Amino acid sequence: MFPYLMSYKKYVSLGVLVLQTTSLVLTMRYSRTLQSEGPRYLASSAVVCAEVLKIVACMLLVFRDHSFSVRALNRVLKEEIINKPLLTLKLAIPSGIYTLQNNLLYVALSNLDAATYQVTYQLKILTTALFSVSMLGKSLAFYQWLSLVILMAGIALVQVSSLDLTAGSQLMGLLAVLVACFSSGFAGVYFEKILKESKQSVWVRNIQLGLFGLIFGLGGVFVYDGERVRENGLFQGYNGLTWTVVALQALGGLVIAAVITYADNILKGFATSISIILSTLISYFLLEDFDPTR
Repeated sequence: MFPYLMSYKKYVSLGVLVLQTTSLVLTMRYSRTLQSEGPRYLASSAVVCAEVLKIVACMLLVFRDHSFSVRALNRVLKEEIINKPLLTLKLAIPSGIYTLQNNLLYVALSNLDAATYQVTYQLKILTTALFSVSMLGKSLAFYQWLSLVILMAGIALVQVSSLDLTAGSQLMGLLAVLVACFSSGFAGVYFEKILKESKQSVWVRNIQLGLFGLIFGLGGVFVYDGERVRENGLFQGYNGLTWTVVALQALGGLVIAAVITYADNILKGFATSISIILSTLISYFLLEDFDPTR
């Protein structure tokens, strides 16, 4: 019964990951290109809202793990966040990078179609592998390095065949994806290193990440969009679609944690591949913003 339950959770978590990744890319792309009256919503404020939702969700999960005891929740948060300031400060590094990455993804999807973005963003597999070798001491077999080289070649072919780099918007989108790939690789490996060196649950670590992400995100709002916030408010341009994007982005961190717990990175890769196929088909047939070359 127990192995069956674990297998069930594994495939459910993978299925949810496919739906979450596909839905986030497509809804974010649509929301950033949708023509509507009034100002467009601020990507920086959406990142902040996603961090708040993630913190709340993780606190509820920790609350559940401790038998819905408010006293136990307070004790865990005090012991892990307040009483361990050095460990908490270590998480400021990946948190700041994740905040930058989340903002860059909005920039990328404002300037690239969903299919091109999805394929190019897979370069993070290469950056993750390189940082894993250098930071965690992992070793890769020859066929794994060969696979990474083929991945790079495939991404390069996609860019050459689909992008007009003389167009400033597409060049900006490409640069945003490339920086996001490197930041994703480094932050992911750094966070993995911290998780392996501690015994606390991933939900508590996500709360710590979220707290710093909230601080960095608010700083980004008032540094880059402060004038627009003063003119039209933090939630300018928000609608149901915007809140859907925010919820999906917050859900992303929770789904990845579940996949790591119940499945493995190989199956995660298959799930991402399925997401790319779905995003490409929907981008072509429904959004009509992707024109594949022959």
